[in-house]
Amino acid sequence: MPCVHCGFCLPACPTYVRLGDENDSPRGRLYLMQAVVEGRLSPESDAFQTHIDRCLGCRACEPVCPSGVEYGVLLEAARETVYRARKAPAVVAMLLAVFSSRALTNWSMRVARVVRALGLGGLVARRIPRNRLFHPIRFGLAMLEASRERQFGSETATSSGAPIASDGGALDAATSEGETSESAPAWRAGERGRVAILRGCVQAGLFARVNDATERVLRANGYEVIEVSGQGCCGALHTHAGDSMRARKLARANVKALAAAEVDFVAVNAAGCGAALKEYGHLLEADEEYRHTAEALAASTRDISELLAGDSLRVGAPLPVRVTYDAACHLCHAQGVRQEPLAVLGAIPQLVVLPLQDAEECCGGAGTYGITHPELGGDIGADKVSAVLATGAEIVATGNPGCMMQIGAGLLLEGSDVVARHPVELLDESYRRAGFYDGS
Repeated sequence: MPCVHCGFCLPACPTYVRLGDENDSPRGRLYLMQAVVEGRLSPESDAFQTHIDRCLGCRACEPVCPSGVEYGVLLEAARETVYRARKAPAVVAMLLAVFSSRALTNWSMRVARVVRALGLGGLVARRIPRNRLFHPIRFGLAMLEASRERQFGSETATSSGAPIASDGGALDAATSEGETSESAPAWRAGERGRVAILRGCVQAGLFARVNDATERVLRANGYEVIEVSGQGCCGALHTHAGDSMRARKLARANVKALAAAEVDFVAVNAAGCGAALKEYGHLLEADEEYRHTAEALAASTRDISELLAGDSLRVGAPLPVRVTYDAACHLCHAQGVRQEPLAVLGAIPQLVVLPLQDAEECCGGAGTYGITHPELGGDIGADKVSAVLATGAEIVATGNPGCMMQIGAGLLLEGSDVVARHPVELLDESYRRAGFYDGS
């Protein structure tokens, strides 16, 4: 449906709120897109290039649009036009090339893990001057350090009354009543279906622990997990950058590998990757060989929280820590998955979930945005970090590796001990303490 210029999207758009420029709002960008399509504006023009590039792609405008404009789809088409009209910045071109190649991805992830293991990321990041020239290096190293696995906090958190959900309401009674693992249902192996896990690129390279936790939690909840070879990067980074040719190539490889596994569901624990897989049907709609298979794969894709949430979710052992939940953009806006992650946290007794102001606003990461737009991305990220610190939480839980690294880097550079973790990691630790992985 066409944009009717109602303006409902304006207060939902992080860039418009901060810049106040109509061209940096969703309806303003739609106007620029229309001007290019009608030939009134060149795709090489600074206006088109600048304002399309400034968009975070968070898609916060979609849920509030009364006309149902599919802004994300239109933005990707505009980004493809931008990409063809001008060369991408060097850092973006390098990243796109690396993640297009499985060999280069594996090599770069190995190097990153070595740097992380030596503790160089955090050490160097804190000593680099805070200025625009050094920002990509400084923040990049801080993001790498933020991916490091850390302890769950003091584990002595106490609360008065029921824990609070991020929307201000109380979580499920199981959390506040301290339901024990004995009262949770025990599933037979594979009783709830066959599942393949999208391992991803950054997720597999820097957050393998999240993939491992995902597998254990799925098995504990009655799913049979099938290992699928031949899969790789989902292509989300390329789609968002306008490099649709490489995005389609990566999508075809995943469709071929995952479809051959003949599973009931494809589980994804990265919000951006999940949104990408769910839109494979659109990405490959012109590909007669892969189109129908891509649509079927998209229909079977689920965020990990979607597979777990519900009355059948096993309740684990107590994990007394204070947590706040950040809703990753491509989970809440693009996929419409909002309550399921909270339900996952609700299966953890004594976990205190504190409300986060503007929990559904973008953290400023948005793929390469935090590096390519250091000032604006930094302002948006700083607001998120301030909101997290204001909660008094020990952990910020969020369902996307980019958000974990973006928020985690901001916290680290502020000298905070608050860490970013995936919700499934918390449930996994709760299950470990409950003894679910010892044959129960």
